[in-house]
Amino acid sequence: MTTTKSLTSNAKSVNEERLELVINATGVGVWDWQVQTGELTFNQRWAEIIGYSVHELQPMTYETWASNLHPDDLAVAKDKLEKHWSGELDLYEVEVRMRHKRLHYVWILTSGKVVEWQKNGKPKRMLGTHLDITERKERERERIIAGQLLQESQKIAKVGGWELNLETGLLYWTAETYRIHEALPEEFDPTVDAGVDYFLPASREIITKALDEAVNNGVGYDLELETLTTKGRKIDVRTTCNVTKKNGIAVCLTGIFQDISNEKAIQRNLEEANAALQLSAHYDPLTELPNRVLLSDRMQQAMTKSVRHAQSVAIAFIDLDGFKEINDSYGHDVGDEFLRKIARELKYSLREGDTLARIGGDEFVAVMDEFSEPKDSHTILARMLEAASVELVILGRPLKVSASIGVTFYPQNNSSPDQLLRCADQAMYRAKQLGKNRWHLFDVEEDVALKNKHEELERLRLALQNQEFTLFYQPKIDLRSKEVIGLEALIRWDHPERGILAPAAFLPVLDQDVLSIEVGEWVIKSALKQLNSWRLTPMDVPISVNISPLQLQHTDFVFRLERMIEEFPLFSPNSLEFEILESSALKNIELVSGVIRECDRLGVTFAIDDFGTGYSSLTYLKRLPAEYLKIDQSFVREMLTDTDNLAIIQGIIELSKAFDLKVIAEGVETPLHGETLESLGCFFAQGYGVAKPMPANDFPEWLSLWNDNPQLVDGTL
Repeated sequence: MTTTKSLTSNAKSVNEERLELVINATGVGVWDWQVQTGELTFNQRWAEIIGYSVHELQPMTYETWASNLHPDDLAVAKDKLEKHWSGELDLYEVEVRMRHKRLHYVWILTSGKVVEWQKNGKPKRMLGTHLDITERKERERERIIAGQLLQESQKIAKVGGWELNLETGLLYWTAETYRIHEALPEEFDPTVDAGVDYFLPASREIITKALDEAVNNGVGYDLELETLTTKGRKIDVRTTCNVTKKNGIAVCLTGIFQDISNEKAIQRNLEEANAALQLSAHYDPLTELPNRVLLSDRMQQAMTKSVRHAQSVAIAFIDLDGFKEINDSYGHDVGDEFLRKIARELKYSLREGDTLARIGGDEFVAVMDEFSEPKDSHTILARMLEAASVELVILGRPLKVSASIGVTFYPQNNSSPDQLLRCADQAMYRAKQLGKNRWHLFDVEEDVALKNKHEELERLRLALQNQEFTLFYQPKIDLRSKEVIGLEALIRWDHPERGILAPAAFLPVLDQDVLSIEVGEWVIKSALKQLNSWRLTPMDVPISVNISPLQLQHTDFVFRLERMIEEFPLFSPNSLEFEILESSALKNIELVSGVIRECDRLGVTFAIDDFGTGYSSLTYLKRLPAEYLKIDQSFVREMLTDTDNLAIIQGIIELSKAFDLKVIAEGVETPLHGETLESLGCFFAQGYGVAKPMPANDFPEWLSLWNDNPQLVDGTL
């Protein structure tokens, strides 16, 4: 230990040398202060903490030490010192900031004790230590800031948190939960019984049953109830509960408590408005246009007249594109005024004698008759599109939408009024799918196709109920070590009559249908079951699952995933991976990025599938926290003969390096594919050259054969 004045004699004992080694090893600065003279000696570590060598700080006195303290800490240090000298504190200990050689401050815990006293009772000598606690103080500061941000966020959203430890019976409320109940922690001691008693009778019965289910059966809840604050004010609240289990038994309940009084008030106002609308016999009270009841009568009259005069009637279903954004951004008052004005514009675009009705929300229906043939209506349809896209000024704000219009004709479509409306409505949705701001004519063949799709969907729904789906698994390998690094789960339909069907035979029917979410959840749960059964065996490798855009963007996706994972206590982080199409990730980049981060918290990683087939930008790629890029097999299969495909693959590999992503190639069918990819820097692969997709029962045998002879083969079709 180096000091400005030797702290030991030249002839050190073995014990003293050992002590010095221990002090140096702990990284603690040691100081020796002659209180009356002010002389301060210290070891090398003491000087290093503030960036100096011992010699640079010679001579050192108490005054010099004090001058290097942060002004805000000097008074505290002196106060602690006086209390120690007076005997009030047995040990002098204080956290202070000292100025570093580079002029910033470091946090130091300085501790010491008087070891010699003068005869007059004043301190003569003190020994002590300096410990660098800067890192600890920074962590404390970050925790404080995070806590403050959380409290502010909860306050703004009127969302409080709560936690009930079922083992101890202790109930914890966050600050916002106290505020919602108009209480202070020092005034109100939260207990389950006290909290339940404040709910209104009907709500009290509901929450009591829900809590019993949570405690006894591990079932969470999400409820909207009515309660009183501690001051007797009635409020509407949303309360949720998540259950944490240990060995299958609920041990902790956590959830939120949200004041939704404003939202419920708005909802009640809307319900009252809808009730008033029902009282209106024939006209919409907002726009003063005919309502659905009068529309049906006008349609019937036009249809009767068209038969008598051998003319056509056009039924146009009009839906405004972008009106919801106006309502959400500016409120219902602005939205209502906008509807009133746009209704006038649409009505002016029609002829005298035509009918325009509002049938709800931003949906209108026009009935136009006396056409010699359907194409004569096109001029009026064009005028309606133009009228719907007129810029309107509401409360000084210029607002603009467009319209999607579906059209059907009577008697060409010889249906009832209700059926005609459904046909026009169906055509309107097709107009939206084709890009909006247009009209689309109802197509009978298209309608038949939709009915066929409905029948196919019902058959797939039955297949799901009858457990006719199964998973095949295709291995992924490291081209360098030939190690199996994972499996991709691929759905198959074990059809009772047609045998095993590939995804292309049935998945397109599920596209954009809610049934795809149920099928997707079945795939995830099946993969989790397989992971659970292979845990702690040679087959214990990560499994990747393809996620449809509709499932990924569902509001409850992460919540439902978390519930599924909780069913498998052996689940290990990074054993489950989701593959998402590049195009689906880009449709809602903010939402998808948030979902990926939430899944990462659960231990689930992501890969961007079929990379290179979409329209990615570097900005989007940077914002997607995925782990893998999967090169589409269409590039890989032709890479040996198509220089353009080879160049694309090289570009993707370099791009993955720039964003610190792993890249895996699909469609590897020959040893030459593997060698070429490895030379380019792509080290992970899957394809028929490794193995074709196989049932789970076949994987152990394949893995054993692969481990004995890990060689790629010619697996081209």
